[in-house]
Amino acid sequence: MALQEKLDRFNKQQEKCQTMLSNIAAKSASSRAPTPKPTPVAASPFPSGRSPAPVKFSNDTERLQHINSIRKAPVGAQMKRVIDILFQTRQAFTPEQINEACYVDVNGNKDVFEGLRKNPKVNYDGKRFSYKSKHDVKNKNELLVLIRKYIEGIAVIDLKDAYPNVMEDLQALKAAGQIWLLSNFDSQEDIAFPNDPRVPIKVDDDLKELFRSIELPRDMLDIEKDLQKNGMKPATNTAKRRAAAQVQGISSKPKPRQKNKEFSKKTKLTNSHLPELFQTLKNS
Repeated sequence: MALQEKLDRFNKQQEKCQTMLSNIAAKSASSRAPTPKPTPVAASPFPSGRSPAPVKFSNDTERLQHINSIRKAPVGAQMKRVIDILFQTRQAFTPEQINEACYVDVNGNKDVFEGLRKNPKVNYDGKRFSYKSKHDVKNKNELLVLIRKYIEGIAVIDLKDAYPNVMEDLQALKAAGQIWLLSNFDSQEDIAFPNDPRVPIKVDDDLKELFRSIELPRDMLDIEKDLQKNGMKPATNTAKRRAAAQVQGISSKPKPRQKNKEFSKKTKLTNSHLPELFQTLKNS
C-alpha cells in the first residue's frame, strides 16, 4: 500500500515537470517571433511649435568657399593660376584636369578659355593646354645647339623658362668651356655666347698689354661716338637711355659716395675693448 502511494506521488511529480517544460518552451518560442513594427505617423514640420534645428555645414565648407573665391576672381588672376601650374609641371592638361589641379573652371568660363588659348605662353592643341617657352629646348645638349646658332649672343632671360633646370645647365656649359656668360653693360643681363673649342685663339702677352694700356673715355657717350667713327654699331644707346631717365625723373648720374665720418671728441666710446678703432680720435 505504501509502495502504491509513493508510485502515484512520483507520477504526479513527473506530470508537473512535463507541464513546466511545455510552458517554458512555449514562452521561448513566443519571444523569438518578430514583433510587428508600428506604422510611422507623419510628423509635423514644426513639432510642438518649435523651429527646425539649424542645418549643419559639411566639414568641406572651407574648401568650397576657397573654390568659389577662385572662380569669382578676375580673369587675369585665374589665367595666372593655370599658367603657373603649366609652368611648374611642364605637362599637358585637359580643362577637367586643370579644374582638379587649381579649381579654375576653364570650360565654364569663356573668357578664361579664350585668354589661355591666345596667350603666347600657352600652347593649345585642341584638347590640352601646356606651357610654351620662347625657345623649344628640353635638355643641355639642345641648349648648347641653340646657343651655337646665336653667334652674337642670346639673352639668358630668354632661356630661363625653357625647362626647370636650364640655369644649372648654363653654368655647367660655362664650367666646361663650351659657352661664355657675359653681362650686358646696358641692361645688366647675362648674355650667352658660344665658345667653339675647334677654334682655339691664343693671344700674345704683348697684345694683351697693349689692349690694357688703352685709356677709354670716362663718358659712355664718347665711347659710342668713337665706335661709330670706326664703323661699328654700339650695343648701347646712352643718349636715349638718359633722355628716358630724365622724363621719368630719374637721375642718370650716380650719387657721390659719402665719406666715412670720423669720430669726434664728443663721441661716446662703447667699444673700449677695441682701442685700434679709436686711433684717429686719440690723434686729433
